[in-house]
Amino acid sequence: MAQTLPKPADSKKAAARSWLRQEQRAGRRAAKPVLLLHVLGTVLAIGQAFAAATVLAAAFEGASLPITGLAVFGGLALVRAALTYLTEQAAFAAGAAARRRLRSDAMTRLLHAGPSLLRTHHSGDLATIVVDRIEALEGLFSHYVPAAAYAVAGPVVVLLAVLYADPWAALLLLGCGMVVPVGMAVAGIGAAAASRRQFLALARLQARFLDRVRGIATIVLYGRAQDEARGMARAAKDLRVRTMRVLRVAFLSSAVLDIAAALAMVVLAIHYFSDLRVASDAAFSAQLWPALAVLLLAPEFFAPLRTYSAAYQDKLHATGAAECLVDLPPLPQPVVPAAEIRTVAARGVTVLFDGVNLTWDPTRGPALDGLSFKAAAGETLVLAGPSGAGKSSVIEILLGFVRPTGGKVTINGADITDLVPQALSRLTAWIGQRPVLFAGSIRDNILFARPEATAEEVAAAAHSARLDQFTAGLPQGLDTPIGESGYGLSGGQAQRVAIARAYLKNAPLLLLDEPTAHLDPATEKEVLESLGRLAIGRTVILASHSSAAHGFGGRRLDMRDGKAVTARDAAKGAA
Repeated sequence: MAQTLPKPADSKKAAARSWLRQEQRAGRRAAKPVLLLHVLGTVLAIGQAFAAATVLAAAFEGASLPITGLAVFGGLALVRAALTYLTEQAAFAAGAAARRRLRSDAMTRLLHAGPSLLRTHHSGDLATIVVDRIEALEGLFSHYVPAAAYAVAGPVVVLLAVLYADPWAALLLLGCGMVVPVGMAVAGIGAAAASRRQFLALARLQARFLDRVRGIATIVLYGRAQDEARGMARAAKDLRVRTMRVLRVAFLSSAVLDIAAALAMVVLAIHYFSDLRVASDAAFSAQLWPALAVLLLAPEFFAPLRTYSAAYQDKLHATGAAECLVDLPPLPQPVVPAAEIRTVAARGVTVLFDGVNLTWDPTRGPALDGLSFKAAAGETLVLAGPSGAGKSSVIEILLGFVRPTGGKVTINGADITDLVPQALSRLTAWIGQRPVLFAGSIRDNILFARPEATAEEVAAAAHSARLDQFTAGLPQGLDTPIGESGYGLSGGQAQRVAIARAYLKNAPLLLLDEPTAHLDPATEKEVLESLGRLAIGRTVILASHSSAAHGFGGRRLDMRDGKAVTARDAAKGAA
């Protein structure tokens, strides 16, 4: 997979705008029910205004109140209340569907990139993208997309009603309404920049907090707790200041709308007051109903614009969030046609590297440079060499987390790029330097390899990994809970849990990346014995510079600077 390099600021903004336009087009279909409910609510509001104008006109003239007008007004009020509830429900459904789709898209990208993504992104930033940034996009689909169309359709519907009552009043309302978009555009320029700075401050705060939680032991032992607390306080204050700046600009946009609405009411009041003051009794009666109807409809004219103004802030938040989403790695390539190789036999795995090149960062040179080797089915191949020789890069290619930039990698003759991820996952089991254990029981962590496994299969895997040697003495055995990252287990015990996972998965290709790097010699010997039993009948590729691991058996391949070298060259390099 081609690596994603950081984009310049201008190109990133352009990509974010293009992405937002594409997402808005995709969200319009889901927003149609919301728009229709909004317009229907406006039509009901017009009916309410006309009914209220009829009742008030009768009251001003001293006539008896029309029962029909009162009944229509009350009935429409109840219908509008129910319609408001349905509108909110439809908006929430549109936003929730968009969040699910975007979060699934982001997780697919992250999982496809694998741990190589951490070379260019902080884990705290990634957590912010998947949680907060996508959450900030909810308003774009639930509020802004339908509100943008409603801001045009709603005032048009009201203007038609006002045009029926008084053409001159419709012209006045239209003139006052044209002030709103101009003012919102001016305010929106500052709000978008403020929103981007707010998201940046939020990402920095979350990344800092995650780092400090992970290193809390180091912070306490070196007496830096107070300094770090003050640093967190400064980061939190920066976020608070930037958030208030976003709100300040948002209130400015709302103020423009309020001024335009107030101006319209004043102009209409002056217009009708001057006409009614000099009108005769007959003319007064004729002009009273239109005047009341227009004055009652004026707030309804600005209601869609007010809805759009509130939703416009959601678009500004989405603009800031989109700049991070477009920086994620690309989606996996489409599945190859069925005529091509998509899976391989699970019995006996042969791995071939043919002139493989891999570059993580062009400024640092290639990680693999024309590497070629073959691991036959059932063979154990030990990759030896100093740190930075490219051993872990070989493992990451075989795990499917990164694609070579040149050359070819095949498994049983099938190009690894043609294999569907599920097939590659079924073929491989992996044990790294520090096994990832989750908060839960030991049994849950073993079952992570194959959740459908029976209790007997889990017990057999634990026995094969010699895990039962210490779990037998625990009060709850395999059901003993452990903390995050395996808290409560020693390094050797954690590795045994990882070995039990591999036993339970029973994959034909076993990849070992420095599995004994952080263990003492006695524990290292025990772990290697367990791995030796696990390797029987499997193709094993072991990356390690441990002398004890080199006694694991099998053929040795010396590496240096991403190339395979002879044993003599390796000895010269070590000297």
